[in-house]
Amino acid sequence: QVQLAESGGGLVQAGGSLRLSCAVSGRTTTSYYMAWFRQTPGNERELVAAITRGGGMTAYADSVKGRFTISKVHAKNTVFLQMNSLKPEDTAVYHCAAGLRFTNVVVTETAGYNYWGQGTQVTVSS
Repeated sequence: QVQLAESGGGLVQAGGSLRLSCAVSGRTTTSYYMAWFRQTPGNERELVAAITRGGGMTAYADSVKGRFTISKVHAKNTVFLQMNSLKPEDTAVYHCAAGLRFTNVVVTETAGYNYWGQGTQVTVSS
């Protein structure tokens, strides 16, 4: 059974930084493309950043471009999200996701992901 475990969330002041981590356990011999999504109460889950299996291609939400960086350790199916210059509007539950589709492009839609983590809370105070 595949499980994703996120870590690194917390409370930070505006302008600060956090680094989220997510590791896949279970079918670790399978290679996954991965992503970070976030969700606030009453809203749809939205893409933050996504990365291909090998880490060669990435995609970001316009709201985080230039501030957030996604990276992946391919051999370990581990993905990171470095978040700098955080803003109060970045406050959300951040979910890690992993996908199996046979593709070489960045997958940005929630339906393209097979496995999800429980989420980690990120709170940015003003």
